[in-house]
Amino acid sequence: MTVTFNHTIIASKDRHESAGFFRQLLELPEAPSWGPFTNVQLSDGVLLQFAEPPVDIQMQHYAFLVDDELFDRAYRRLRDQGVEHWADPRMQRPGEINDEHGGRGVYFKDPAGHAIELITRPYL
Repeated sequence: MTVTFNHTIIASKDRHESAGFFRQLLELPEAPSWGPFTNVQLSDGVLLQFAEPPVDIQMQHYAFLVDDELFDRAYRRLRDQGVEHWADPRMQRPGEINDEHGGRGVYFKDPAGHAIELITRPYL
């Protein structure tokens, strides 16, 4: 059997708000949810399960590979919503995107404070 990534649980302050943020930003449909999880399913079948843990949330980093057209629409939504964003992971180039690795990329934080990256070309 080959190995594929199936799902991850992402800690959120408000699981519905976080799932809605990703659905709207990445143009994803509703997904079945159960128990303590509000789910978002990516086009390759990977499930993002948002949950509200009873502990402090530590920032994590999640990178999404998107096509150029979705990047343009998502980046426009980020700007229209006034979401602070950067061209670099150290947050030293505010209000910019980068053109590294033959594509474009942008960094920002989701509603729970996780560092999110959108890229149009894989690094490898």
